[in-house]
Amino acid sequence: MLEDIDRIEVISGPGGTLWGVNAVNGVINILTRSAKDTQGDLVAVEGGNQGADTAFRHGGMLGDGGSFRVYGKYFERDHTSKANGDPVNDALHRSQAGFRADWNRPGDQVMVHGNVYDGNEGQPEPGQIAISGVNPVLGNVSSFGANLTARWEHLLDNGSNIGFQAYYDRTERTAPPMYKESLDIIDLQLQHSLRPIGRHTLTWGANYRYGMNRIENTGAYVAFLPAHVNQKWASLFAQDEIALRDNLRLTLGARIERNDYTGNEFLPNARLAWKLAPDHLLWGAVSRTVRAPSRVDADTYLYRSALYPGPPAPGATPFVLNGGPEVRSEVARVYEIGYRGQPAPRLSYSITAFHTDYDDLRTQEINLGGAPTLDPAYVFLTYANAMAGKTDGIETWGSYQASPRWRLSAGFTALKERLWLKPGSSDTAAPNAAGNDPAYSWQLRSSSNISRSQELDFTVRHVASLENMDVPAYTAVDARFGWKLRHGLELSVIGQNLFGHHAEYGSSLYRSDLSPAVYVKLLWQG
Repeated sequence: MLEDIDRIEVISGPGGTLWGVNAVNGVINILTRSAKDTQGDLVAVEGGNQGADTAFRHGGMLGDGGSFRVYGKYFERDHTSKANGDPVNDALHRSQAGFRADWNRPGDQVMVHGNVYDGNEGQPEPGQIAISGVNPVLGNVSSFGANLTARWEHLLDNGSNIGFQAYYDRTERTAPPMYKESLDIIDLQLQHSLRPIGRHTLTWGANYRYGMNRIENTGAYVAFLPAHVNQKWASLFAQDEIALRDNLRLTLGARIERNDYTGNEFLPNARLAWKLAPDHLLWGAVSRTVRAPSRVDADTYLYRSALYPGPPAPGATPFVLNGGPEVRSEVARVYEIGYRGQPAPRLSYSITAFHTDYDDLRTQEINLGGAPTLDPAYVFLTYANAMAGKTDGIETWGSYQASPRWRLSAGFTALKERLWLKPGSSDTAAPNAAGNDPAYSWQLRSSSNISRSQELDFTVRHVASLENMDVPAYTAVDARFGWKLRHGLELSVIGQNLFGHHAEYGSSLYRSDLSPAVYVKLLWQG
């Protein structure tokens, strides 16, 4: 539940050493509140012109220093529409329930939580396949899942800390008429933080994950082959924070992670932080991280009949897309420099500049398969890594406490991308497709307490255009007014995308035109 979130950490930049592969551009870490902080009952009801939510939570105490909470929620969202008013098949609904239990004892913390959910979501265009001039829209995607996580943290007698976490996740997904899928994942993690040894503070850990993917290829055009796959991921990492001086710290870390597609991946990181003054910090970092291949990269096949009806020519492959059996990880080498300061008690800000060298970016290449011509009956495609690139950017954030009841915060990002194909590549569309990001964006947020019982929040954000998809730039305004009617009872009015319509992504033939939305929420807590 949203009310059970303690904080959301947005960690910009690569995080491969601590988080593993695929932590390339940043990590969003959502931390929920302990069960001991969510005691009693809570009911939240929200409805508006584009959907509705309902949720219930109950928290209580367990014997011997324990606490728990259980919750259930249901939400639905109506379909969006195109600029011409035609509906987009993206309506969704979902039911979810779960629990969390915590035990706190001297030197030990134990947490167990689990969730179960079931939902259905529309699959909008262009999620369709053209066959002899007929475009059958794919059916809605249904999903069911359950997960269970347990974590134990123990303070050792020598002052070091050790933590162990295990989780199991089960996902079932049906996407007619293409496939049905089940995925079971078991994950084990160990982390040990040693007490400082001289100028060194060392943390190390290990991770093992095992996945069982079972796919039933129900469609006649797209397939994942092999249909049944068991996969393993294993990694070992260490990080040392070295106090070179009282105001100068060097952090060195590395992770070695092994996967079934590319073998061992090396993810190092070096970071230097210089505290110029008590409220001013200058830092720099150098990192290497990767996006590892998934089944979509390596095991996706598109049958020839999807694009060329009729029997294949003698000796021709039955596939148009022939997977990516030799696909490699996409590599990012990132260089960062930043400054963080608090020049006044009520003002703080940060600025980061970064440069990234990308290599082995994914492309879709033509292979002749021994055929002497480019006759479509013989040509097939395969995924490869024949693109490289560079990006330069800047990211700034600031916060100003204008008065005890009024806080302003702002952010700005700018990005310049340059992508190119390696010699021999035939995927001329890849640089435009991969480099389709806004050149800049900014936002301004105002949070104020009008009185002890009333709150007013505004957010204004602007995003530059996407030239490759001809998506215009837009400015959106969100607002919230909260009123505590009495102790334990709060009424909120929320507005999203106020003062206009805008598109955010996709081809003009299919994309949603986001319209203003207004919701009313009633929250009771006892």
